[in-house]
Amino acid sequence: MKKTIISLACGLALLGTACTDDLNQYPVIETDASEVYATADGYKMVLAKIYASYAIVGQEKAGNVDLSSFNGQDLLRGYFNLQEAATDETAMRWLSGDNLSDLSYMSWSASDPWVSDTYYRLYYNIALCNEFLRYCDESHISGFTSTEQADIAQYSLEARFMRALSYYLVLDLFRQGPYVDENTPSTGFIPEAYTASQLFSFIESEIEAIADQLPLDNEYGRAGRAAAWAVAMRLYLNAQVYTGQDKYAECLTYCQKIINSGKYSLEADYQKLFNADNYKRTNEIILGFVTDANTTTSWGAGTYLVCGSCGSDSSQDPAKYGLDAGWGSWRVRGELPALFGDVATSQDCRCMFWTDGQAQYIDKTLDEATQGYYSEKFTNLTDDGVASSSSASAGCDTDVPFFRLAEVYLSAAEAVMRGASGMTKAEALDLVNALRERAYGDQSGNITVSEMTLQWILDERGREMYHEMVRRTDLVRYDQFTTSSYLWQWKGGVVAGRAVESKYNYYPIPSTELTANPNLVNKEY
Repeated sequence: MKKTIISLACGLALLGTACTDDLNQYPVIETDASEVYATADGYKMVLAKIYASYAIVGQEKAGNVDLSSFNGQDLLRGYFNLQEAATDETAMRWLSGDNLSDLSYMSWSASDPWVSDTYYRLYYNIALCNEFLRYCDESHISGFTSTEQADIAQYSLEARFMRALSYYLVLDLFRQGPYVDENTPSTGFIPEAYTASQLFSFIESEIEAIADQLPLDNEYGRAGRAAAWAVAMRLYLNAQVYTGQDKYAECLTYCQKIINSGKYSLEADYQKLFNADNYKRTNEIILGFVTDANTTTSWGAGTYLVCGSCGSDSSQDPAKYGLDAGWGSWRVRGELPALFGDVATSQDCRCMFWTDGQAQYIDKTLDEATQGYYSEKFTNLTDDGVASSSSASAGCDTDVPFFRLAEVYLSAAEAVMRGASGMTKAEALDLVNALRERAYGDQSGNITVSEMTLQWILDERGREMYHEMVRRTDLVRYDQFTTSSYLWQWKGGVVAGRAVESKYNYYPIPSTELTANPNLVNKEY
């Protein structure tokens, strides 16, 4: 069986409050906290919940939820929509029914339901981490054996990692946010608003403090040392956006830590990184969030990636992807397959689109089902090519890769091209050509140093990492998300695409949170 630690989440019901103004409070626990933390196994169950809170909505697929929310979906589904819906990669079909019109047309406000849900899901995870860390001090664990105390110390490092990751997503999405930790009073306290620079500094200090204490190898679905390094890699790659100061040298340093660790190598078969057996790809996947039809079930997370990308009324056969039925939730905008040239003749194995009966470009309306190809990147098939689960009754078994070695290669190359020393351009070229050789099966797709421009790297990130929830961040870093330097269909709500206000480079703090916490303000919204 896979994902042992995550399956333990089903044994503990941690229910966050629906209230929006107490981000620092203890989660409400159906089993009293003193009972949960009475054993070392109880600590591991809470740690499981911390990880699982990214992929599930509560203790049941459609009930017993952790938080009341507008859309009732998990964090990863919300994060996917915020990172993909407005970009050149994804064309949402359920615009009004799924509240995705404003995201798709780059016209969201502080009242957007997906913005609100994602914000509160992130802070729910932070609250779980803080509550857990409060019980990791000497006064609570002194009665355990030395082995159990050592295990709990390890768990506390992972809780700090998950908190740092959640704060990183707050930074990237919102550029500000309330700061709470395990020492924050649990009642009668209005959290301080941290600026982007303050959030950056906190995340940086946490990663520096915990990274080398995490194991290089960890149980599947749990963070190891390289996962912490990968957070630092993204933090530093985008530091210019967050703080106004570039940190490309630091980004390269952390990329090299991962590359030189000796643990990771590229998976030979690109498609297997995105199937139902992708939990076996620990050679390349540095951190994945678990979707499991038996133990960590969800209508979001991996299920959303697989079912949502398969047409519900197209000529596709859902069984080809290990599905009972496709949802037809979203297609791809024409600019994404254009990165591969002629889709019909492309030799790049990453060019995976269903084109039969579909127009490449979306000239009518964004939700026109016959316009825009369907993505075939994610499946619910095992390595043997059979369906891993009944997607209609239990959802999919495909995990969500969050950090991969391929991203490390591309980030290292970009850092070098932006001036970081410590790696030559020739060495950076070797990294990107390793990805090209996997994609083409030989050296026919390799490029030269002169061809490896910054724009080429952005395009290659699009080819390698589409639908992996990095596109919005990448386009913002290249100053192409809101400006007229790059237009795609329906950008800004018009078919030809248009520039929008720079405030859309990040999301607003939800209006309900502004009401609850007067320390927060949306200056541009």
